[in-house]
Amino acid sequence: MGVVKLGDVARESRLKWTKSKQDVPIVGLEHLIPDEIRFDAYDINTDNTFSKRFVKGQVLFGRRRAYQRKAAIAEFDGICSGDITVIEAIEGKMVPELLPFIIQTPVFFDYANRGSAGSLSPRVKWEHLADYEFELPPLEEQKILADKLWAAYRLKEAYKKLLDATDEMVKSQFIEMVGDPRNNPKGWPTKRLSELAEYSIGLTYKPEQICDDGTIVLRSGNIQDGKISFSDIVRVNAPIKESLFVKEDDILMCSRNGSASLVGKVAMIPDINEPMTFGAFMTIIRSAEAKYLYLYFQSQDFRERVSEGKSSTMNQITQKMLDKVEVPFPDKDVREALSAIASQADKSKFELRKSIDAIDKVIKSLINN
Repeated sequence: MGVVKLGDVARESRLKWTKSKQDVPIVGLEHLIPDEIRFDAYDINTDNTFSKRFVKGQVLFGRRRAYQRKAAIAEFDGICSGDITVIEAIEGKMVPELLPFIIQTPVFFDYANRGSAGSLSPRVKWEHLADYEFELPPLEEQKILADKLWAAYRLKEAYKKLLDATDEMVKSQFIEMVGDPRNNPKGWPTKRLSELAEYSIGLTYKPEQICDDGTIVLRSGNIQDGKISFSDIVRVNAPIKESLFVKEDDILMCSRNGSASLVGKVAMIPDINEPMTFGAFMTIIRSAEAKYLYLYFQSQDFRERVSEGKSSTMNQITQKMLDKVEVPFPDKDVREALSAIASQADKSKFELRKSIDAIDKVIKSLINN
């Protein structure tokens, strides 16, 4: 087929949801993961004004702040934010299975970002996206290419499942060695979190302070799979107190968010090579027992203890709530053994992530060629 415009082979879907929203999946920008073609997070029965409808097989593209590189295929029907453009392949011109890979290319995201308008919250229109030009083979070759891309992506997902299994192994070791923190069957002494750690909320900044060469502000999107991800960063030029700069082995926690599934997620700050701070919806927890607390924060016990912070408009973990948390505190040898298990798991996960990165390169190569 040669060079085509996206609007020649795909179109924007403008379906509206007119029925009851009861039990219908609600997808916002926060549910789409940067650089990931699939997603499974969504809200349900939450207050919202969304009316845009999408159906299985369509692509959801984050049109607000396109530089965040959020676009994924829908694997269920639902309602989405107006900040998401719903795109579908035109039958007979493009294989639907190929569309998400075309949209996920860095070149497409760069093109979309260049067409975004608005200084505080830039958005791109479909009319601009429709003019995006790319090379597209005939339908028969599209199907072969799509099959190869999805095979590579399924392999990537298999490695990601191994990552999840490794995390579950560490959690099961925690339960085996410490016991269920809620019942504390081993009778360990308990300590208030405030005895074990210091914590503080992050930086409040103005939109006009966002810049290209300022200080990195870590936000909820920077916590991916229990690790700090720099795939989507914001920098600010603003006065920052010394206490608001993160340190290695600090625990970064999402403490406030419109999506309940994100609240309470944690990651440990790695060895970093430049000063960084964290946003106002985040909390930094600093402790000599950070590695043990990091494991505890991933327990169901902690989730239950802080679930009372949920409200109709915002889900949050306040400092007062953290003050009340009582943590089972096993002997030093148990804590050290758990730390060693977690460290070995991190090494395994590092190798798995290297394999995932290699698969990503294969996918990009197939698209570019």
